[in-house]
Amino acid sequence: MKKIIILTIMIVPLLFQSCGALFTGTSETITFKSNVDGATVEFDGLEVGETPHTQKVKKSFDGLVTITAEGYAKRSFELARSFNTISVLNLFSLLHWGVDLITGGMYKFDQKSYDIKLKEEKD
Repeated sequence: MKKIIILTIMIVPLLFQSCGALFTGTSETITFKSNVDGATVEFDGLEVGETPHTQKVKKSFDGLVTITAEGYAKRSFELARSFNTISVLNLFSLLHWGVDLITGGMYKFDQKSYDIKLKEEKD
C-alpha cells in the first residue's frame, strides 16, 4: 500500500507537465491600432509592421512596444501581463514551474488589442 501511495505521488505531477504552456500556449495574438493609419509598430526597436497591425507575441516578451508616425510624438509601452492561474496545476514540480516560467506559459496578456492615440508634435 505504501508503494502505491509513493508511486501516485511521483506520477501525478507528471500528468500536469507545464500546465500553462500545455493548456494555453506560449504566445498570443495582439492587435495594435492608432489614430494614424500606417504608424510604425516596433518591438524592442525592431519594426514589425504598420497600424492597424496584428502580431503573434510570445508570452515571455517583456520588452517595449513603440508606435511612431512622422509629425507625431512616439508612444512606448510594455504589454500588460498577469499570472496564468492554470499554472497552479504544476503543483510542486519545480521543473514544470521552470518550463512555464521560461516559455512564458505562466503568464497571459491582459489586453488583446491596443488603440494608441498619437499626439501631434508642436514646432
